This record gives sequence, C-alpha cells and structure tokens, in this order.
Amino acid sequence: MEMNQEGVAVENTPPSKKELKAAHKVWFKKQLFKQKELVLISIPFVLYILVFNYFPLTGWAMAFQDYSPAKGFFDQKWVGFANFMQLFSDETFPKVIRNTFFMSLINLVLGFVFSILFALLLNEVKNKTVKKVLQTVSYLPYFLSWIIVTGIVLDVLSPQTGVINQVLMTFHLINKPINFLADPKYFWWIVGFSNVWKNTGWGSIIYLSSMASINSELYEAADIDGANKLQKMWHVTLPGIKPTIFILLLINIGNLLNAGFEVQYLLGNGLVSGVSQTIDIFVLKYGISLNNYSLATAAGIFNGLISVTLIYLANKAARAAGEESLF
Repeated sequence: MEMNQEGVAVENTPPSKKELKAAHKVWFKKQLFKQKELVLISIPFVLYILVFNYFPLTGWAMAFQDYSPAKGFFDQKWVGFANFMQLFSDETFPKVIRNTFFMSLINLVLGFVFSILFALLLNEVKNKTVKKVLQTVSYLPYFLSWIIVTGIVLDVLSPQTGVINQVLMTFHLINKPINFLADPKYFWWIVGFSNVWKNTGWGSIIYLSSMASINSELYEAADIDGANKLQKMWHVTLPGIKPTIFILLLINIGNLLNAGFEVQYLLGNGLVSGVSQTIDIFVLKYGISLNNYSLATAAGIFNGLISVTLIYLANKAARAAGEESLF
C-alpha cells in the first residue's frame, strides 16, 4: 500500500507485462542514444560478422543435397540425412573423431598448464629489462608459420641428426635412434608439445595482464604472514586469476573438436595416418578432394554442433558451481 498526495491509501499493483515491455523499450532507446558513438563504431564489425560468418551458413544446405557445382542452388537434388548416414557409416570417421578429440584435449591441458606456469614464473621476475627480453623471446614462435615450426620439429626429431636422439644416445638412455614420426604412439604428444612451444608465450599474455590487476596489499599481507613465493602463488596469484582461467577454459572447451589442420597434415605420413587424421583432414581428403562437397559440409556441421553443445554444457556446469561463465 502507498499513500497518494491527498493521504489516501492506494493499492500498489505490480506493472503488467505490457508496461514492463514498454518501459524496457524506453530504457533501451535511452541507452542507445547515450552510447551512439560506440554503436556507430560497431556497425562495420557487425556487418563484417554477418557477411563473413553468418551469411556463409546458407551453404549448410549442401549437407542435405547431392550437391553439384554445375547446377544452381534450386536445381540440386535433396537427399535429406543421407550424407550424415554415409558419414557415420564410414569406418574411418570414428577414428578421425577420436584423433581430433584426444589431440585437442592434449593441446588444451598442456596449453593451460604451461601458459599459467610460465606466466607465474615471469610474474616473479622483478628486473624489467630481463622480463621484457623473456617476454619477447617467448612470443616470437607464435608469429612463425606452421611450415617453419614443423620443419624445426622434423630437424629436432630426426633419427640421424636430431638433437633429441643425440642427447638420449649420449646418456645411454636408448641403444639406437628412434624414428619418432614413424611411431603412432608418439604422434599426439609431438603435436601437443609443438603447440606448447609455439603458443605458450602468447597464451601467457592474458594471465600476466590478469595478475597485474591483483591488489598488491594481498601480497603485503602474505609477506607479513611469512608466506614464501610458492605460497603466494598458490594462495594469492592463482585465486586472483581464477575468473580468467575459467573464462578461457570455457572458450577452449568449445574447440575440443578443432585440433587443427596444418601441423597434423605436415607432420603426418602413411605410417601414422591412423592417428594423425583430424576432421579437417578428413573433410579435405574424402570431401573436397573427391568433389564430395555434401559430405564435407555434413562433417563440418557435425563439428560445429558438437562445439556449441560442449560450450553450453561447460557454461552450465560453471554456473552451477558458482564460477565465472560466458552467458
């Protein structure tokens, strides 16, 4: 109950849905007007996303057609889910999914662990000049193409001249050189550590930025309590960057079926083809190279749907646990 100007009690009724909708529309227009400069700046980027990210999704129709480039869009033969049935009846595709998933999982775990550890160690370097040099050196591999990186990997792992075999032979850990790239049991780990070497420095940037925002008084309090550097890392730094870790983890979980293409394609060979083929290589080999665009599109749709599902489930789990979430 509320009192009006005459002092008479008036019943306070909640606003209707129509009134709430009208109020929300007014509020939204006011916010647009207040931030009109940002809205105008964002228009080219929104158009770019619509044209290059959403408009091409019309090509998903090929997955439900017996697509032929010589025919027009409306002249194609519609086959329903026949391409998806062919995809899952192929004995190669389950192996491709397995390879993609486990290589992505290895990349995810190693990438997170090494990027966070490197950021923690780099954060403890107090000399600014040394810190800048270390940062620059660690970032450089990120800007190298995978062709150069795989060339370095091939040289390092070479049975004849590779430094890894020479070190193992020198310390009598092996009796003869190992041809790492001819043994399937090594391939996933070679891909994983190649990604670590290339991306760790770049991946640590966000964590270093997050560490810079941690209140310095927390470190001073830890010093007063007698905490050493490892204890400060564990009890102050890691909790301080936990929201960043969770957000990046959620984003990367959606890429568990995107292990990549270049490194597997360039390092792979006939001896390890059973563990080196990813979904992207499958699309190239059995789809585009054979002019079977419908099968390639079906594989791409499957990959996209799984990625969206993983992000949704991971985000829901993070919200249920009370952690940071994407939406």
